[in-house]
Amino acid sequence: MPPHWRPPRRKSSAGGVIGGLFGVIAAVFVLLVIGSALFKSTRHPDPTSPVAIPTFVAPTFKPYTPKPFPTSSSKATPTRDTSDSTSETSTAKSLPKLNTSLTGNTVYRVGTLPRTNCRAAPTNVFNNAQLRSLILKTGQCMNRTWSAALGRVGIAFAPPHYAITARGGRGACGDFPQRGSIVPYYCPRNSTIYASTSAMAQGRGNQRGYGSLSSWHGAFTGMMAHEYGHHVQQLSGLANSWWTKTLSSRTQSGRLALSRRYELQANCFSGMWMRSVAAGYPIPATRRNNLYYFFSNVGDWPGYPRDHGSPPNSGRWFRQGYERTKAFQCNTWLASASSTS
Repeated sequence: MPPHWRPPRRKSSAGGVIGGLFGVIAAVFVLLVIGSALFKSTRHPDPTSPVAIPTFVAPTFKPYTPKPFPTSSSKATPTRDTSDSTSETSTAKSLPKLNTSLTGNTVYRVGTLPRTNCRAAPTNVFNNAQLRSLILKTGQCMNRTWSAALGRVGIAFAPPHYAITARGGRGACGDFPQRGSIVPYYCPRNSTIYASTSAMAQGRGNQRGYGSLSSWHGAFTGMMAHEYGHHVQQLSGLANSWWTKTLSSRTQSGRLALSRRYELQANCFSGMWMRSVAAGYPIPATRRNNLYYFFSNVGDWPGYPRDHGSPPNSGRWFRQGYERTKAFQCNTWLASASSTS
C-alpha cells in the first residue's frame, strides 16, 4: 500500500448525487476528475476543480446469476414431467461447487492473471474513433485474460457487451453517460459497458473530462479495466452477494460502506489486469507511476457521497492489484474499515 496521500486544494465543485441504491446494481465507475495536469513526467502540478459525478442509475431489476461451467461428463437431459427432480439432481452433481460469497469467493483462487500480449496502438484520446477502437481492442484482451483465469477455477465465462458512441445514448440501465455525468458504466442487466468517448475525454457542460487529468491512453484503459472488474464480480457471484447484503443493510452508512468495498475491489482487479499486460502494452516505470497518480486523484471528496472510496484508498487498491498481482489480495471484504473508507 502507498503512504497516506493528502488530496490537493480545490477551487470549486459540482454536486454529486446518488441516483438510488434500492433496486440498482449498475456499478458506475465514478471518478471525480480533477485539474488539467497531463502525464508528461512523474511530477505533476497540483490539480484543481474536482468534479462530482452522480453514482447509481435507478432501474429496478434482479441481478443476473450466471450458470457455472458443466463438467465434460455432463449431458443435456430432455425435460420430462416425470423426471424433472431427477435431472435437476443429476445436473447439480455434475457442476463444480462454487463459492459466491463476498469473503470466500471462488474467484480468489484465480491467483495471478496470465500474461497477455496487448500492445496498444498510439491513440489520441480526443479522437472519438481512435478512443473507441482502443476500448474495443483492449476489451478483447481482457476477455482472453479473464476467460482463462476464471475457467481454471470453474467460473463460467461470457464476455461483456460494449456500447461505445461519441455522444452517448440510452442503455438498459439508463442514459449513458448519466445526466450531469461523463463516466462509463457497467450494466449487469445485460452485461454491457456503456461509454461516451467525447464525454470521457473532453468533459460535458461544467464537468471536466479525463483528458484534463491525463492524455495518455493507458489511464483510459485502466479506467475501462475497472468497469470490466465489475463484470468479473458479476460472473463470480460477488455482485449478487454484495447486492443482497446491501438490501439487508438498515442504514445509509452501511450501504455506502458496502459500495466502497465493491468499487475498490474493481480498482484492484483493474490493477491486476494492467500488470498482466504491462510488458506488451507497454507500461514502463514512468507510465506505471502515471497510473498510480491517476487512481490516487479520483474517488470520494469531502462533501460528496462516500460510495467509491477516498482518493488515497482508490490509489491504494489499484496499486494493491498491480503490485500484489493475486486475486485474493483484492479481497476488500476482509480489509480494515480505514483502508476502505
